[in-house]
Amino acid sequence: MANRRVLLATLVAALSVPASAGVVVLGTSNARLCFEAADSPLLPQAQALRQCDDALLRDQLSAYEIVATHVNRGILRLRRNLVDLAIADFDRAIAADPDQPEAYLNKGAAMIRRQDAASAVQLFTVALERHTSRPAVAHYGRAVANEQLGNLSAAYRDFRRASEMAPDWREPRLELARFRVESN
Repeated sequence: MANRRVLLATLVAALSVPASAGVVVLGTSNARLCFEAADSPLLPQAQALRQCDDALLRDQLSAYEIVATHVNRGILRLRRNLVDLAIADFDRAIAADPDQPEAYLNKGAAMIRRQDAASAVQLFTVALERHTSRPAVAHYGRAVANEQLGNLSAAYRDFRRASEMAPDWREPRLELARFRVESN
């Protein structure tokens, strides 16, 4: 791609990447209900946050379930725009399990909301390296962050990769339409 450059066709407002990769918890516990709410934006958020809190405070959870519940509660907090509390949950998950990719993915989304694109790029990259269950979302988020940093070639490549990985997802295609690729 050395012989190509990417030009931004139109200027757009800063984009937001939704947190969207919950960590599965099995069974019928509060931790499971917390996961289901994080996995579906249609379920009541306030009640779900209480279930997450109850799971962490009262339930006998495995180490995996504790990490998962922090990620899932972080997603719910991020949806309510409680960015600092969400980041704290993602940090707790990462401290307990540095290999949990969804914690990095969702923290990357939080860093975009915090306008810290450089940190977001790093977090999305780590999520990809640790094999996130939502690689298209990681590429999309990294593209948004790279665009905010002015790294248009990298942004274009990640938007394109997100579009290839999730061909039915409309947003990456819309973002790609703003770019024009020219030969040098």
